[in-house]
Amino acid sequence: MIDHAAALAVLRDGDIEIAGRILGSSNHAMLCKVRLPCPPPEEPVVVEAVYKPTAGERPLDDFPDETLSHREVAAYLVSEAIGWRIVPPTIRRDGPFGDGSLQLWIDIDPTVDVVAMVVEDDPRLRRIAVFDAAVNNTDRKGGHLLPTSDGHIYGVDHGVTFSTVPKLRTVLWGWRGRPFAIDELDGLATLADALRGDLARDLAGLLSRGEIAATRRRVDGLLETRRFPLPRPDWPAIPWPPF
Repeated sequence: MIDHAAALAVLRDGDIEIAGRILGSSNHAMLCKVRLPCPPPEEPVVVEAVYKPTAGERPLDDFPDETLSHREVAAYLVSEAIGWRIVPPTIRRDGPFGDGSLQLWIDIDPTVDVVAMVVEDDPRLRRIAVFDAAVNNTDRKGGHLLPTSDGHIYGVDHGVTFSTVPKLRTVLWGWRGRPFAIDELDGLATLADALRGDLARDLAGLLSRGEIAATRRRVDGLLETRRFPLPRPDWPAIPWPPF
């Protein structure tokens, strides 16, 4: 696995070659290879990535048009600010079909049973549940969890996040109402500080002022309750399909 800093350099400056559309994607997500030339005799650095062009996004009733790829990048920035590296390296850049998000492809460990992880409340998923509460993720399916061979678990597909309206919908309700662990509170406190500094400025080109303010209030609220949120009685708790 290429390290995150090197991956970001390739994603930012490499040449994008489309391999094909990812089947089942509702927003024309494409698998591609990104190639960064190096001075001879070094070989080019090549990574696989997922390109989501803004122009391919399906309009939604409850999110502004042509903003889903921006939310993918915003989720990455929040993931980095909280320090948990939940979201793979993701940038916004121009590609073969225009502006969009470009995210490092993650090779999963095929021996891991994601369904069992969710049903059995694998403790490695706790941080992802906290992260989802912070970004107001309305589509945390089991298939969006990517376990790797080193034991880390990434989360992907964050196009429907950061709404100003509470929309948390997830398969990770195993800790609902329970107290946060110390490391989870520390991460949220770090995120709260970042949302009043550099992170807020970085998010300004991706989210509306209202969405950034709502994110700040959500994180403050989580720090105040010090507990995992509960499902809303007037909103579907689990996305469909759940996996």
